[in-house]
Amino acid sequence: MPTAVPPSSAPAPVPVPGPADLLPEVVRVGREPATSRSAAVADRGQPRGRAAFRPDIEGLRGIAVLSVLAFHAAVPGLTGGYVGVDVFFVISGFLITGLLVGRPLGLWDFAARRARRILPAAATVLVATAAAGGALLDPLRGTDLARDLIAAAGQFANWRFVGQQTDYLAAERDPSPLQHFWSLGVENQFYLLWGVLLLGLARYLHGRRRTLAIALATAGTGGVSLVLCLRWTHTSAPLAYFSTGSRLWEFAAGASAALLGGALVTRGERRSVRWSLRLLGWLGLAAVAAPVLLYDRSTPFPGSAALLPVLGTAAVLLAGHGPLRAPDAGRLLAARPLRAAGRLSYAWYLWHWPVLTIAQARYGALPWTTLAALTAASALPAWLTLRLVEQPLRYGSSPAPRRGLAVGASALVIPLIAALTLGGGTVRALGGTADAPAAAPAGAADGPALLAPGTRVLTLTPSLARAREDFPPGKGCEIPLNADSSPRCLFGTEDSPDRIVLLGDSHAGQWISAALAVAEQRHWALEVLVKPGCPLATLTVRNNVLGRTFDECDRWRENTLTRLTSGPKPRLVLMAGLNRYGSQEERTEGWIRTLDRLTALGTPLAYLGDTPMPGKDIPTCLAASDGRSDACFFPRDTAFEPDPLLDGGLAARYGVRTLDLGPLLCPGTGPSCPAVLEGVVLYRDTGHITDTLARVLAPRLDRGLLGTVGAPGASVGAPGASPGAPGTSAGTSGPAARP
Repeated sequence: MPTAVPPSSAPAPVPVPGPADLLPEVVRVGREPATSRSAAVADRGQPRGRAAFRPDIEGLRGIAVLSVLAFHAAVPGLTGGYVGVDVFFVISGFLITGLLVGRPLGLWDFAARRARRILPAAATVLVATAAAGGALLDPLRGTDLARDLIAAAGQFANWRFVGQQTDYLAAERDPSPLQHFWSLGVENQFYLLWGVLLLGLARYLHGRRRTLAIALATAGTGGVSLVLCLRWTHTSAPLAYFSTGSRLWEFAAGASAALLGGALVTRGERRSVRWSLRLLGWLGLAAVAAPVLLYDRSTPFPGSAALLPVLGTAAVLLAGHGPLRAPDAGRLLAARPLRAAGRLSYAWYLWHWPVLTIAQARYGALPWTTLAALTAASALPAWLTLRLVEQPLRYGSSPAPRRGLAVGASALVIPLIAALTLGGGTVRALGGTADAPAAAPAGAADGPALLAPGTRVLTLTPSLARAREDFPPGKGCEIPLNADSSPRCLFGTEDSPDRIVLLGDSHAGQWISAALAVAEQRHWALEVLVKPGCPLATLTVRNNVLGRTFDECDRWRENTLTRLTSGPKPRLVLMAGLNRYGSQEERTEGWIRTLDRLTALGTPLAYLGDTPMPGKDIPTCLAASDGRSDACFFPRDTAFEPDPLLDGGLAARYGVRTLDLGPLLCPGTGPSCPAVLEGVVLYRDTGHITDTLARVLAPRLDRGLLGTVGAPGASVGAPGASPGAPGTSAGTSGPAARP
């Protein structure tokens, strides 16, 4: 499934363009083209001869939307189709600047035009998506969709998805059916800024002073935005992709083409200028097409890679001033099939993504041929929306600004009502809200059972409404991805001279409650040093959220190990983490480098084996299965990876005490592992355990890791087994013995 951050090599959100301004707008180009009768139709209500319709722009929109649709349908060979978003943004900047500069408009008139143009079709899709989501999606996805509806209707969906995708844990969720509305948020925020700026300049400045001020505003806005784009692409790919600040330069590029085009109109008949524009058009078209074929999700984007499609689009727009002739690239773009796709692009774009995401949420991953067929089928509701909603409301009602603003207000309120209705229904279906965590059932200290003798759980715990939010305390201890040092993060008896240090990534952070229970029994402190996505083993990794090499991880690891060396000696260092970074050989070498430094501390070391990896959103799966505890099993052979400490002999070599809870959480020898055990929901997402489970397992950590802290090398393995030889896991003496 396409993801929202194309630079990532793993699934993440989807680059969905924002053709919010895709129906023809009037753009001043001097005189109308004489080569095509249909191309000479001016926008309704505008004086003929003052501005002309640009058929090549309509065709360029067609290429952009077809590229994006093909990318979302995973059509082979079109791996860079997400650059269509950049094409749309440049076109919007070009059209809106031409409109604002070329005719006197009041601010309310401008706002009314935008509302009538954009909001009715968007509201239609939002309401239809709410209805389809309520009928076809599970209640948890329905709850997420209700929140997304509010953000999309309020025109701030881009900032909601910035927050989600920069959250290391939330980024693992499936893409929203409304994720494509981020681009409408960006465009509407641009329209607000640009409309106020240019109309304000037009009111107070005139003639050359006004022209100069607009040019300086365009250059300044574009320059600052480009710097932010380049910086954020390196530090946070979701922020660079979704935020308005990192996209304004693309609109500014289109605005620059509109401003420069006015000068070309009077010189377009010169032979040298005509040939230069013809060459510019073909080069620009090639610059638009090349990234569609050459880019993929590993391309850091937008960043400097966006310069090619952005400048290419601006070149095509600039070259199209004046009549179209046979050798021009604009003549190719004015072909009827491309123009037909361009006319439908806004509505088609709005409809296709909910169709694809809801279908895959309902039926699982689909082949690209099926996705392409669904995308093609979404053209039908798009055409109906164009004919029955967009065009009648845009052209058929009174042009008075108050009428347009009333239409816009209705288009905002109706989706909000749909969101509240959907949200209320999902809360009832889940049987409650994500309220405060309930007391965890008593867990067994050893043996094959998860719960203590005599303990029974009558309903799923945590509840499905709570499971996704069942996080450990001290979530702030898991520092942001771009941070390279941990704050002072102590729990328990903070002034105690004895402390346990919990060290690792988010798979270490999931054990905070269990480690805290162990520390509190002894009146010790618990110090948490965790960084999401960062292996404790010394190896450099790529971070998919950042979209680049995770340099901050290397610095954090170095800073943390130095901090342990120079600070007070801990009573125990408890290590844990995801066991899937790099290859098996890289993990082994990385652990050797880290353990060499940790053993030099002279502190007892303990290691918690990684928990099974479901690979799918367990709460969502359970909600779709009506909470059946026997549902949502996942394959045993993909749940575990060979562990250098548990299976590779490193624990014995370095005298590390180990505890492997894999045999408890995936009991037996069958082909599958459960998602629910004895009524306890084991996972809060695709791979992290619930905090309820961590509290249930606290007695096992206490007995298994701290029963004899002063005897490094002792180890506990399978539930019920007694400690075996130093450095081994009793009952799990090698890879073949692990689940």
